Parts: sequence; C-alpha cells; structure tokens
Amino acid sequence: MKVKTLIALCYPRLEFWGAVRSSLVTHHFSRCSMRLWLAKSSEVPLREQLEAQVILGIVSNDLKAGQRLPSTRELARRYKIHSNTVSAAYRRLSKNGWVEFRKGSGIYVRKSPIDQPLDSKIELDQLVSVFLKLAREKGFSLAEIQTGLRRWLSLQPPDHFLVIEPDPELRRILVVEVEKGTGLRTVGASLEQCGAADLFTGAAPVCLLRQAEKVRSVLPRDKDSLVLHSRSVSESLVGQVAPPFDTMIAIVSRWTEFLRWSRTILVAAGLDPAAISFRDARVRGWERGLRSAAFVITDSLMAHRLPAGCTTRVFPIIADSSVAELRGYAEGFLAKRD
Repeated sequence: MKVKTLIALCYPRLEFWGAVRSSLVTHHFSRCSMRLWLAKSSEVPLREQLEAQVILGIVSNDLKAGQRLPSTRELARRYKIHSNTVSAAYRRLSKNGWVEFRKGSGIYVRKSPIDQPLDSKIELDQLVSVFLKLAREKGFSLAEIQTGLRRWLSLQPPDHFLVIEPDPELRRILVVEVEKGTGLRTVGASLEQCGAADLFTGAAPVCLLRQAEKVRSVLPRDKDSLVLHSRSVSESLVGQVAPPFDTMIAIVSRWTEFLRWSRTILVAAGLDPAAISFRDARVRGWERGLRSAAFVITDSLMAHRLPAGCTTRVFPIIADSSVAELRGYAEGFLAKRD
C-alpha cells in the first residue's frame, strides 16, 4: 500500500501530500526513525499536517507505545513554526487517545489496551480484541476463529439456568424460584425466542413438565431440557394450619392461574370462598386494604412486593424434589468449572 494511501486512511483530510513544494521542511524525530514533512505553503493547516503524521507514525509502529515525543517548544524551534500550532496538534492527539500528557515529564505515545498487560480489571471487549489480534497474526481466518470458538463454547459447562415458558407471568415466577433455590443466575425465554442461537450459550434449559414436549421441539439438537414438576396440593398444605371457616384471606399474584389454583387449594382445605379476596397485581390499586386480611397468600415473585405489615404465606410453584434436583445439577457443573 502506498504511503499516500496509508495517510489518507489514517486521516481523511491529508490532501497536503501532493501539495508539498520547495517550501517543504523535513527533520527526524529525535531518538526514532520517524520523519516529519511540513509544507508551510500548503492549503492544509500545519496543525493538521503535524497531527496526521504523528498518527501515521503510531499506526505504522515508527512511534512506539510509551515513547516520549519532542516537547512543544522543541518542535516549534526545529520547524520554525508557532508553539501554539504544535500545542493545538498535541491537544487534539490527546483528546482522540493517541498521546497522553504526563505532568512534569512530557508527552508520550499512549499505550493501547492491546499493548497493556492483562489484569483482572480489563474489560471483556479488550480481552476479545487481544485474542483476535493474536489469532489473526498466527494466520487464522475469521471463519476458522469462529468455528474454534463455537467448539470451545460447546465444551464449557453451563453457567446459568434458562427457564423456557410461554406464559410471561409464570416465567417470571419460575425464574425467581430457580435462582433462589440454586443460587445461580437464571434467565427466562419464550418459545419464540428459542430461535436465537446464542440464547443457549452457557445455558442449562429448564421447563415445566406440561411444556416439555413443546420446549424440546424448539431446542438445538445438542441441547436437552431439565423437566420441573409442580407442587401438589398436599405438598402446598404441609405445615399449614387451617384457619377458621370465615377468615378473610387475600390472594395476590400477577399470574391469573395462580389466583385460580390458590382458590382450589383453599376451598379444598375447607375455607369459605366468599371470604377470599383475589388481587391481580397487574391492576392499579391491588395493594389497598391488604393489611386488614388475616394473611396474604402470594407467589415467589410478589412475596417481597407486598405492603409492609402483611402476614404472608408464599406458595411456590416448583416441587421441592425438582428444586433439589436443580441444586444438585448446579453443584455438579460448578465443580467442573473449578
């Protein structure tokens, strides 16, 4: 690639190269092979000429990361130009991340993230940048790198659960219960979202038994889903003391099936249906008067959203046996990562 083309790529306004005439001034930067040309009669301002050539020196590696540049006064004297011109060029180079001012020391070529040693604080994008740079320098194509990444990602143990459930309100409840039961990050997705290939990267899919067939039909071929069982009526009532027949009870949830399911359980337990107040938490004002109820039955999602002072009984959706299974599964793949 011609030098003129390189400069044009680095700095779009470098039309001055073809305009260099007999007034051209050329010198070497001290202690390096970088050469500067300044055409004082060019229509391109001297500041832009200086700025562009420093950038070219950096990208071509003539100016090394961490290298000290000549001072403003030194350049102004050497090229017989105003110090304000040099100062303006250095300020713009600093603003755009090419150089840095070190108090009491001078102006230095700024180190890029790729040049800096990796540590625990480096961001993910910088790590990826370093990896891609090294792989490309070894001669690997982007297609080869992509294939290799996919293979290694497929070999990695999962690092989170993925709850797949069509009903958005039930999905939110299940996400809370799985995350609370396992201590592992959990996200949710609908059946339609399962078409995204990257959704399953690092994920262990889970679903309720009643959705297992539909979920498995949308999973990638190399993925399977852990099946969750719902709590039975008898399991939900374990340890519960039956209140008096006419006790006022409120049921709160955003999921309409929870409201219906709770009513079935309470009626089966012998409560008066007329004494039960149903509150859809999606409707404004759902929390009014809740403190007057003897107790409030709610799901795992709404348990921490009730007004202060409410006596609360939480009815989980997932069976204890399924929570235990998930916990054991999580401990297993966390051990593999260690």
